[in-house]
Amino acid sequence: MSKLRFRVVETAFKKKAIEVPTPEERPSEYFAKYVFNRSKMFKYLPSKVFDKLIDTIDNGSTLDRSIAGDVAAGMKKWAMEMGATHYTHWFHPLTEGTAEKHDAFIEHDGKGGVLEDFSGKLLVQQEPDASSFPNGGIRNTFEARGYTAWDPSSPAFIVDDTLCIPTIFISYTGESLDYKAPLLKALRAVDKAAVDVCRYFNSDVKKVFSYLGWEQEYFLVDEGLYAARPDLLLTGRTLMGHDSAKNQQLEDHYFGAIPTRVASFMKDLEIEAMKLGIPVKTRHNEVAPNQFELAPIFEECNLAVDHNMLIMALMRKISRRHGFRVLLHEKPFKGINGSGKHNNWSLGTDTGLLLMAPGKTQEDNLRFITFIVNTLMAVYKHNGLLKASISSATNAHRLGANEAPPAIISSFLGKQLSQVLGYIENSKKDELVGFAGKQGMKLDIPQIPELMIDNTDRNRTSPFAFTGNRFEFRAVGSEANCASAMIALNTAVAEQLILFKKDVDALIAKGEPKVAAILEVIRKCINICKPIHFDGNGYSEEWKAEAAKRGLDCETSVPLIFDNYLKPETIAMFETAGIMNKKELEARNEVKWETYTKKIQIEARVLGDLAMNHIVPVATQYQTDLINNVYKMKDLYPDDKWKKLSGKNMELIEEIADHTTYIQENVDAMVEARKIANKIECEREKAIVYHDKIAPMLEEIRYHIDKLELIVDNQMWTLPKYRELLFIR
Repeated sequence: MSKLRFRVVETAFKKKAIEVPTPEERPSEYFAKYVFNRSKMFKYLPSKVFDKLIDTIDNGSTLDRSIAGDVAAGMKKWAMEMGATHYTHWFHPLTEGTAEKHDAFIEHDGKGGVLEDFSGKLLVQQEPDASSFPNGGIRNTFEARGYTAWDPSSPAFIVDDTLCIPTIFISYTGESLDYKAPLLKALRAVDKAAVDVCRYFNSDVKKVFSYLGWEQEYFLVDEGLYAARPDLLLTGRTLMGHDSAKNQQLEDHYFGAIPTRVASFMKDLEIEAMKLGIPVKTRHNEVAPNQFELAPIFEECNLAVDHNMLIMALMRKISRRHGFRVLLHEKPFKGINGSGKHNNWSLGTDTGLLLMAPGKTQEDNLRFITFIVNTLMAVYKHNGLLKASISSATNAHRLGANEAPPAIISSFLGKQLSQVLGYIENSKKDELVGFAGKQGMKLDIPQIPELMIDNTDRNRTSPFAFTGNRFEFRAVGSEANCASAMIALNTAVAEQLILFKKDVDALIAKGEPKVAAILEVIRKCINICKPIHFDGNGYSEEWKAEAAKRGLDCETSVPLIFDNYLKPETIAMFETAGIMNKKELEARNEVKWETYTKKIQIEARVLGDLAMNHIVPVATQYQTDLINNVYKMKDLYPDDKWKKLSGKNMELIEEIADHTTYIQENVDAMVEARKIANKIECEREKAIVYHDKIAPMLEEIRYHIDKLELIVDNQMWTLPKYRELLFIR
């Protein structure tokens, strides 16, 4: 076993020992060190228990509660050997974060002492307070009971001294109150529907996996500067701040050399992530200053979602060891790029096939086209729902800002695939064209070898782009739980695959050959879903007009976008697939509307406080200094000279008065508007008022604050400016 050394990382605030591998130790040697994975299960569980548990994990068979005691005993033994003293059920409530309650491995021993204990009952099920989490009215304050239930498909892991057990979270009456429960159901639905379609091409397929590879973008700021910005501290973004003279306009940060302090943070983050079984692979500078990205290798969707939630928690913790704060808000700084979390999604079989990749035979290509077209149909029919699944008060600042996908869902396919679909649609033959693999490109530079060019370009303006063997859902926000988008996408694809199979089977029943039947239904689908296919510039005004003509959802108001969850076709889809019922969907929308309102409400309160207690007093003091200067100059110079010399100061005095007056009047108006809005009982209507009336006031007040920032003496300005926040030293 490799020895570990200890390195002390010093920050301005504390010293903390960080366990790091020796230079000789490879990631493969400490990967999943703190994860109760299959190798640990095999070691710590009886063979029969291990076999039953693996059957549950791999095949979705019902968990045999009789093995829970043995699993708990083995899990506890391993965890205590690793230094754990506590355990917790770790779940994803509707807060975009995670939740946990830690309990020690102790019970009374009957002799006045305690002994270490962890039963199967405690592993399988626990009871948090359901009314204390967002629930959309499913649980009243006096109806507290809810349940967490173990998800064996996602392995337990250790963080610090606590064994974390991934679980679902449901109410006493059975409704899901989290993201994991409907996600697991959606993954099961797409598995079953996709297997049925796969068997047109390969009867050996028994399971289809939904894969997810997320790309996490984030900002880092110095902790001291962060602490001096109450808006960053309380809302995650800067509610004021004029552009820095230099930001990203030179395009010199993207893929540039990683700053030394940041590289040190990234290294520690990767080590901790690897120990928790998160296969982080890629790191680089992003476009905006102080913006970075990390990405893992693809994983099964449920595990990938868990790992993304875990990595965000790790980033927050480890960044502080290095004197940073990590910002996961989609738009922490105005005027530069915001952060997204691209969700690369695909389907694969237990036989090793990647369903979104073309093959070498006509049958393989027919299978490929089948899944591509059905995905496009699902995205077309539920484009509004997919937009709702990634919409939030925070992501609204990023979408459509000519730096991220527009707030209209469309799909880029690339030249070759577009041509193939056009050929199939217009052909009467029951045959497919072949797909070219990577093509060679020779450059007139002797030292450079032939480049292999992919069969499709990339389109960064497309929210849902095909990128060679997967679709990239680019519109997901950086601080979002990926599960929201994955629930909507996998359920929509499952619904479409079921309808596709029904139509194909009907034609086969009438005597049509299988391939001809599949192609006939595919032709119909290609024609129907044409409106979702767009390979052009998603940022252009022409596309917005064209998208509206095509019947795509072009709504930009987040509270109204959420209505897509309650459309009859959406409710029918979720209920038919057994994912969520109408009551659960209505409750989740209540949570979404309420959360939207609270986000804007908090920002309005913070902005009002900063404006009245920081900005206006400082600007007024500087104005007073200018006035004093004018009076003193009047005593020194004759009138004609004084007027000439003091003219600029007089202009500044008047300009400050105009800005501060506007700020004071409009902060008061914003307070009154909130009072009126807060009396509205309907959460939807309240959210709409906050969107239409109050959110615009934030920008209007900000404009005048940012103008004052350019006028007031820099030494008097109390808040760190963008030029200080955006460049790590």
